[in-house]
Amino acid sequence: MRKVLFAVLAASLFTNKASAQLGKADEVKKSLETQNKDTTAWIHSGVFSLGFNEGFLHNWAAGGELASLTTNGILSANLTRLAGRNVWSNNLDMTYGLIYAYSTGFVPKKTDDRIDFTSKYGHRIDTSNFYITGLFNFKSQFTKGYDYSVPNYDSFSTSKFLSPAYFTLAAGIEYRRGTDLSLFLSPVATRVTLADKYYTLMKPDGAFGIEYGKTSRFELGAYFSGRYVWNISKNTTFKTRADLYCNYLAKNSKDSTGKIVKYDNPGNIDILWDNILSLKIAKYISLTVGATFIYDNDIPYSKTYVDPSTGAEVAKNEPGEGLGWLQLKQIFTVGFEYKF
Repeated sequence: MRKVLFAVLAASLFTNKASAQLGKADEVKKSLETQNKDTTAWIHSGVFSLGFNEGFLHNWAAGGELASLTTNGILSANLTRLAGRNVWSNNLDMTYGLIYAYSTGFVPKKTDDRIDFTSKYGHRIDTSNFYITGLFNFKSQFTKGYDYSVPNYDSFSTSKFLSPAYFTLAAGIEYRRGTDLSLFLSPVATRVTLADKYYTLMKPDGAFGIEYGKTSRFELGAYFSGRYVWNISKNTTFKTRADLYCNYLAKNSKDSTGKIVKYDNPGNIDILWDNILSLKIAKYISLTVGATFIYDNDIPYSKTYVDPSTGAEVAKNEPGEGLGWLQLKQIFTVGFEYKF
């Protein structure tokens, strides 16, 4: 009997100690999220969500899609290394979505496709919240993109993996508060855009800001990147991010005859604003609401028309030549979520 009581007591003490250590570790991690400390530690966080939307109609008088299924996956991860006054942070955001509809024979069509990786290394100035920081960013997509508004859309793609691919390298000053707030400003930032010649030969003004028939573009300008994570409650998190880029070298593009095919100047600032609100409903079930706004003068809203006189497909920028439109993507999903 004594041995049993001793074993129970020992197990209880071990459990309490382990629980206390775990609670202390959580407190330390939470403090590092909101404060800058001269310490050595790895901090990681991430969330993976997979949502589904399904619809079915039968003899529906108002009409509509007979059957459809939409899937959307989101991965957002962060890994940060603290070493004294030095901070190395890495953020990876990936999304991919598909829709299957009866009217199209359940052939999958993309609704979302994004790869976005940012790595920063900074050194804190004295005991302030300011860092001297270097930044690297990469953006692209997973699979080919198509203009689903035209017949036989699958006969030619409008983009693919690494076409386009955006690489940004910048050095500047960063205001940082732990791992939940970062404001980075660089007066000298280079950006390189790469794409297959297949896409830049499609239109007289090229594609993705790259001139006709070329495969790359170099830009030099000012860059701002801001990130904020707000843990509203234990089960509710809001993340927002804003990137702005001003190209000092921006100018009008002309074709071989001297005609302006795209208007541009340093005042046309590229904007990316991304927002995600996540609400945990159950252990592995969550509601996710997201909205992304993009404005890029190098990517005008382009539609393909059929020329009635020739029958040929012609790409035309709208609303005006070289003028980009505000791009908006909104998601609302309920599905599986796993945090790590």
